[in-house]
Amino acid sequence: MLLKFRALPVFLCLVFQLAILAPAVAQGPESFLQTQREKLSEIESTVVSLESEIDDQATDDGELVSVRVELEKLAREVFDASLAFRPRLSEINTRLEQLGEPRKEGEPAEPEEVTRERTRLLDEKASFNVLIGDAERLSVRINSVVDGIAELRRDLFTRTLSRRYDVTAALSADVAGEFTQEVGRVYQRVSAWLTFVFKYRLKSLLLATALATIAALTLLFGGRRLFGDFMEPDPAETEPTYLSRLSQALFSTLIPSLSIGVFLASTYYFLDYFSLLRSDIQPLLWSLFSVVILVYFVYRLARAILAPRRPNWRLLPVRSQAAQWLLVLAVVTAIATGFDYFMDQVYLLFGSQLSLTVATSLVATVIVGLLIMAIGGVSPLDDDEGNPKPWPLKFRYLLFALGAAIIIAAMLGYIGFARFLSQQAVVTGAIIATMYIGFLTAGAITSEGAFANSWLARRLERYTAFDETALDQLGLVTGMLINMIVVLIGVPLILLQWGFRWADLTAWSYRIAGKIQVGSLSFSIVGILTGILVFVIGYFLTRWFQSWLDGKVMARSRMDSGVRNSIRTGIGYVGLVIAALIGISAAGINLSNLALVAGALSLGIGFGLQNIVSNFVSGLILLAERPFKAGDWIVAGGVSGTVKKISVRATEIETFQRQSVILPNSELINAAVGNWTHRNKLGRMEIPIGVAYGSDVRRVHEILLEIARSHPLVLKNPEPFVLFAGFGDSSLDFEIRVYLSDILMQLNVQNDIRFAIVDAFEAEGIEIPFPQRDIHVRSGLFGQQEPDKTPNDEEPAEDTMEEQDDLPAGKRRRRRKVDPE
Repeated sequence: MLLKFRALPVFLCLVFQLAILAPAVAQGPESFLQTQREKLSEIESTVVSLESEIDDQATDDGELVSVRVELEKLAREVFDASLAFRPRLSEINTRLEQLGEPRKEGEPAEPEEVTRERTRLLDEKASFNVLIGDAERLSVRINSVVDGIAELRRDLFTRTLSRRYDVTAALSADVAGEFTQEVGRVYQRVSAWLTFVFKYRLKSLLLATALATIAALTLLFGGRRLFGDFMEPDPAETEPTYLSRLSQALFSTLIPSLSIGVFLASTYYFLDYFSLLRSDIQPLLWSLFSVVILVYFVYRLARAILAPRRPNWRLLPVRSQAAQWLLVLAVVTAIATGFDYFMDQVYLLFGSQLSLTVATSLVATVIVGLLIMAIGGVSPLDDDEGNPKPWPLKFRYLLFALGAAIIIAAMLGYIGFARFLSQQAVVTGAIIATMYIGFLTAGAITSEGAFANSWLARRLERYTAFDETALDQLGLVTGMLINMIVVLIGVPLILLQWGFRWADLTAWSYRIAGKIQVGSLSFSIVGILTGILVFVIGYFLTRWFQSWLDGKVMARSRMDSGVRNSIRTGIGYVGLVIAALIGISAAGINLSNLALVAGALSLGIGFGLQNIVSNFVSGLILLAERPFKAGDWIVAGGVSGTVKKISVRATEIETFQRQSVILPNSELINAAVGNWTHRNKLGRMEIPIGVAYGSDVRRVHEILLEIARSHPLVLKNPEPFVLFAGFGDSSLDFEIRVYLSDILMQLNVQNDIRFAIVDAFEAEGIEIPFPQRDIHVRSGLFGQQEPDKTPNDEEPAEDTMEEQDDLPAGKRRRRRKVDPE
């Protein structure tokens, strides 16, 4: 059986290799080579066309990113094409090794068939090597073009930030008039579009708006249904916990902001789906919706952190009046940044003059810089005497420096750099603040006992069987998931604000998802995560099937608990093995590579793992043969107790002193084990009893037999038996032997019978003796004269002390008798 399992990976590897080689074998060597040549030629022509596009789009960052994505896709195709040659090359090399080297001069000639076969294989190998060389050359060319695109994008970003504009021309009186004209043009186009839509496409407009509203309301009400206790603070709670405040701030920011975002995004999608958007309205509407989402998100975030009207739910320890001012300043800063972005898109759409763009950005960035400095100038804290106190020195100087840098850069004409700083201060700052709240929430949830006292834990306790320890562990998992979600969402958003594009993130995700080659072993992070996920799903499915089989099927069949435990345990191990194999396959790990691991394990088993393997095999034998089962009372060596659990390595036994003893399974297989409840709980119990010499032994026999028969737990068949065991040193020994249907009740039965014996013997005047010991003490000392005696003196005598060794010292009796001389 073990050899069969060891051959399984080899068999799967052969199947895998045949699946790879099947296309090549079906096509034939020549057709396969021709197919790969055409594929590489097509890829090379595509690379040439993309190189020409780079020269035409050298100033468009978005187009450069698109070209780079196409090139990386081609690079993956070239890599896959080169991998397609490897199975056939391995087969050719193996065949050449079998044929051997050509015969040298002076050696016997080899058959012509062998020579022709070797020549054919060498020619085919040379053709494959030529194609592999072409693929490597093409891959190097693609990588060099990708590196050139990265250099172009870096230069473009640097020029955008470092370009200086003439600010004096932007501050002329004509700019205000041009600004009014552009606003009028926006109004005319939007009003014309709305007039057309309301007049000719009203039904489509209403349907699009209704669908977008339904999507937003579904998210809003669903979020309130699930997280309603977190979104709205409880006014009756005067001292909320830190976790409650963090949760309220996080969910009261995300759920409403996501609802507004879903509404606006759905509106844009459905308007475009029903062909209601014109080409000149699409960028305006998209920019407007982006600004609305930004401003609303900043408002919800600042309101959640500062809580101007709820001081007890405030995350920052600021004064109420200062909280209101900070909320207003934060929202106005977001409005100024959003206005600059929207007008920039308007100017691009209408092809406005550069001076108008510079003037608008100059005013907006200066306002943002002043607002940031105003935030730094607020005194939101309280000192020891309750007077207003400014921000900490480093934070205040940081705000002043940032605001001053924006203003100075704008006044010097570096509008691009000033806009970049202002946008990062608002947008990136909001994202980082939200991520920080998420991290704090995760940290608060993972603290000991925090999750067990939350609203979600109370619901889980109501509908599940989780205890406090399980809820605390679930809190750890929840905290890790929150941290992971915060990183996966927050980091890409920050990168997008810093000049990266979705195509960049997509390319990075492809690289992460791509295979990593380490020697002959190839794997990918996504594949490994997929394998782990598949294994976890298989693990929980196995546990669910165990519970279902035990509780729904085997429980109704009135099967013995030990049999149920053995079946449950066996199914658990089989399910884990299957889940592990499927997880390894899902991870993309070639099972043939496990043959080396199996060989190494075999060597380790031969040297240092004999005991582990012995215990493992013994555990399987115990589960299969079932010499004892969970719940049995066994005696193994010096251990006596109840079997609690049988695993593949060891068996847990609980003694009657409630001590858990872990015995390796090999000891239970190799040594004698006594099982009191192997087939059933029927067992015999013995109670020894002694009576004094001179007692009526037949009456004693009758009394003991009557007591044994009268007990309700003593079986009538086999009937009780009283044995006259023998003549002891101090007593006539009897032994009561009775059978019980449940041997585990023997202690109770022994107590009852002993109490009945004492009562019956006292009523009949039968004495229960105790061991006696005679001690002879000689009066007087050797070689000395005895002292004079008086009539009242006690005659020296030989003392006889009878002790009852089995009784406590306080109950021992001593009798003296005179030993005549």
